[in-house]
Amino acid sequence: MRLLSGVDERLRMAGYARVAGVDEAGRGCLAGPVVAAAVVLKPGYVLPGVDDSKNLGVELRERLAEAIKESALTWSVKSVSPAVIDCTNILDATRRAMLECLQDLDPKPDCAVLDAVRLSSQRYPCLGLVRGDAISYCVASASILAKVDRDRQMRELDREYPQYGFAKHKGYGAAEHREALAEYGPSPVHRLTFRSVLPRTDEAVA
Repeated sequence: MRLLSGVDERLRMAGYARVAGVDEAGRGCLAGPVVAAAVVLKPGYVLPGVDDSKNLGVELRERLAEAIKESALTWSVKSVSPAVIDCTNILDATRRAMLECLQDLDPKPDCAVLDAVRLSSQRYPCLGLVRGDAISYCVASASILAKVDRDRQMRELDREYPQYGFAKHKGYGAAEHREALAEYGPSPVHRLTFRSVLPRTDEAVA
């Protein structure tokens, strides 16, 4: 826990009282939205169990998400649809979701720490750290909010398109997902610009 809190505490000691953690979920998926979350935690507040969302079980992750929302100074979760991802690209869509989260925070942060994504044009520093969700408590908290919200959306999409198994694999490129794509073709919530979803013509012919 001290390792996770180290980056955040150093920033607060440098004069940045409100540190926002920002992370995304679903960037590498073949279907569904990319979801970003931003959270500013109360200084000195530590919630036991917080970690990179990928290291947590479903039930614990959901309990932590509720506790983070209840205890945070401010938080926000935003989604960008597959259609927008296809019109731009996944990196720009991720940045868009993160920016919308930061703009939604009230009070505004003094700085932001992001997991491996760089943002510019903000009135405060935005630090993109590789494996930020493993070394920053506020980024790990944001990763939990983003993951829980996106998983909820994918369960809802599973009810609309049950043949793809979204509730199980959440849109990632699992073997059963690729098999469903081969059998049924892409759905309206698949990312058509992703090669695994819609191969290029020359690849399909080959």
